Amino acid sequence: MTRDTTACRDTAKRMVAPGKGILAADESIGTMSSRLEKNGVEATEENRRAYRELLAATPDLSDGASGIIFCDETLNQSFADGTPFPKAVHALGILPGIKVDTGAKPCPGLPGEKVTEGLDGLADRLAEYAENGAAFAKWRAVFTITDQTPSRGAIRANTNALARYAAACQEAGLVPIVEPEVLMDGDHAIDRCAEVTAMVHAALREELALLNVDLAGIVLKPNMIIEGDDHEVHANAEQVAEATVTVLRDWPDELGGVTFLSGGQSPERATANLEAIARQDAPWPLTFSFGRALVDPALKAWHGEPDLVEAGQNALSDRVKANAAAVRGDLVTAE
Repeated sequence: MTRDTTACRDTAKRMVAPGKGILAADESIGTMSSRLEKNGVEATEENRRAYRELLAATPDLSDGASGIIFCDETLNQSFADGTPFPKAVHALGILPGIKVDTGAKPCPGLPGEKVTEGLDGLADRLAEYAENGAAFAKWRAVFTITDQTPSRGAIRANTNALARYAAACQEAGLVPIVEPEVLMDGDHAIDRCAEVTAMVHAALREELALLNVDLAGIVLKPNMIIEGDDHEVHANAEQVAEATVTVLRDWPDELGGVTFLSGGQSPERATANLEAIARQDAPWPLTFSFGRALVDPALKAWHGEPDLVEAGQNALSDRVKANAAAVRGDLVTAE
């Protein structure tokens, strides 16, 4: 199979269209079930489906969201009216995407570190997802900062897997969202996050080049450069923005776009940091691909009550509008 670079490039441009971001609603069955239960909702297949429909069917969502990432379960489900999720989302003016990795697992030979799995059978799965209407895919690798980690082995194992996934996506005609996440877990300072993220990105660029991945047909989904959860000093939004874009400047100008993950930040802080980042001068589109920072308020407002679907959608809409305004430069305050 040959790569259709034109189609991937065109789709990538739609994914990072001005003033729009990507909604990450791709939690695994286990993670989604746990979040439902924490909000008083029984963790059933139907409730997971109903929650994802609540998100996708939010009125005017396409004004601020270019795409939605789903997990395999959701992509194979339907709206309550019987319309398959991919078809329903396309009709709403939103691109459907699919998470294709199978999770981060302990990495053999590297105690305490993980490697993301899911390459086995990936080409066949991608072909099926494309046939079912998916426009893009996502693969997440995770890196934990300690005094000794991430090791060179963990960086290489994960960036090679990301590159193999990206090449397979482009051969299937899907845009790969490439997500190398340096986690906020720990007490490291912002400078340490910058150092590690730069190392990960350098290795990733090398692996992508070795597999002839077209950078104009991918979307990078990195962490913001931010201190660890347990660090005593919190960087302000301007410091986060400057450090983040400084690390990203080593990416070529032809990169399709950058959609930041929220990484466990509060919704308000993630938006404030995004607004500051968007003010930075960069050669590629800078936008958001948030999960928890967008969907948690919706889940809390809905908590499984049919009469509160509108409340859940309003909560999601408020967060999407705030972040869309942030990347447009229209946000007066993120609070």
